[in-house]
Amino acid sequence: MGGHQTNQVDKARDELFSHIRACQVLEAEPDEREAWFDDTLEYMAGRYPDLSGSDIQVLRTIGLRYCAPVIPHGRARAAD
Repeated sequence: MGGHQTNQVDKARDELFSHIRACQVLEAEPDEREAWFDDTLEYMAGRYPDLSGSDIQVLRTIGLRYCAPVIPHGRARAAD
């Protein structure tokens, strides 16, 4: 990945995190979250046309990790 490509990935990543926070994806149900990521990453691919398919997949992976709590909380914790 060249400097320009990395810069685009960094910008897209930062924008994705901003969208996650603004759209309250952290509170969404898993199926709603998946649909949101499908739509948002399709938008991001159009917004950043220089990104490869693997770059978009990396954005999805880090976005989903960002949304996953490190320590269980809510209903999952109540079931323990």
